[in-house]
Amino acid sequence: MDVILVKLLAAFLALSQVATRPEAIETTFDRDRDQARVVQILRDGCAHMRKAFDIESIDIDGLITTALDDPQAFTGEIKAFKGLDFKALPPLYRQFCKNEDVADSPADIGAVIAWYDKAVADLPDHNKLKGFRPAGTSTVLDRTGGRFAEVYEPDNRRVWVPLSEIPKHVQEAFVAAEDKRFHQHKGIDERGLIRAMVGNLARPGRPQGGSTITQQVVKNLLVGDDLTYERKIREVIVAARVEQILSKDEILELYLNTIFLGRGSWGIELAARSWFGKPASELTLAEGAALAGLTKGPSYYSPDRHPGRAQERLSYVLGRMQEDGLITPAEASAARAAGVTWAPYERLTRTSGFHVLDHIAREARGLPGVSPLTAASSTVKSTIHPDLQKATEAALQEGLFRYEASTGRSQFAGPELNLA
Repeated sequence: MDVILVKLLAAFLALSQVATRPEAIETTFDRDRDQARVVQILRDGCAHMRKAFDIESIDIDGLITTALDDPQAFTGEIKAFKGLDFKALPPLYRQFCKNEDVADSPADIGAVIAWYDKAVADLPDHNKLKGFRPAGTSTVLDRTGGRFAEVYEPDNRRVWVPLSEIPKHVQEAFVAAEDKRFHQHKGIDERGLIRAMVGNLARPGRPQGGSTITQQVVKNLLVGDDLTYERKIREVIVAARVEQILSKDEILELYLNTIFLGRGSWGIELAARSWFGKPASELTLAEGAALAGLTKGPSYYSPDRHPGRAQERLSYVLGRMQEDGLITPAEASAARAAGVTWAPYERLTRTSGFHVLDHIAREARGLPGVSPLTAASSTVKSTIHPDLQKATEAALQEGLFRYEASTGRSQFAGPELNLA
């Protein structure tokens, strides 16, 4: 059996279980004994998809026929379909979605089971997200109260903010932009997945994902973001399990505090400060929609590089919110008219005082009841004088160089001529 078909059926096996039996997802099947049961799960999954989405209104046969007429148009454009034998799709569709007995079926269920069992082995523990708080950013102030430095772990420049402090219209903007059925689904959105699949077949190009907010949380915090069938299978299973232990508000809070929104900012709070110079609690409808628009591609839609694209995304998110009944046409028009004013990008840079930060971090760890500076978002007041500190370190380096040069402990080999 074609390797791509094995992976597709294994992915559909995971999806079928998540959709029809999320409380009893199996991650191991016996290659010989469980083949009939796996076939039934696949058929149940297809029946569920038909019920969840009016698939009869979609000309699946026509799409497959189009793919058969020019398979290179699909396999060449969509990486997920590269190498796929489209001739096997019609009999598979009849076997699992129309419940027909197909002679010489291209489906090797034993191979599907073997690949599935291997792909979902050692799934990450979804219980880790219960009460989970990612690393944060602490700010060190100088003697005048100005920002001297930020302390954070790589890819964790964020300030955690409770969901209750994020305006409702900002929450709704992200839901409208990324997962309109967030409050209805159980981890995966069958309609979104089918829509993405049909869209990929009908319009080759950049593939649509159909991932929910829950799936994005799982991808970012547990399973990684490598573009493989294995990762996608693990993602949907873990997402379904997360939905059983966390409330929708808890999932949304995790999402809004961990999503990357450009300018080196993870999470809504630091993004609001970076892009608009204000906390998330003060974001307007237009500003919240603008940030929600960045989730699709913080670099591609960056206002710093592509202001036109950012404006289009802002209008798109407001339109989605209006379609979903979250705002009125008048509110959408007013938000478009008001627009947003992006704050200039001010990256905090330092060339001195590194040993002072190390000293502050050690002091913090030694104080009872104080967490490490990267464990929570803290504000540290210090007595450092930035200009004096910089001058002192420069004088020290110069003095050490002169001492070593005068005592013969070092030799300087410079350029013969300095054009400057």
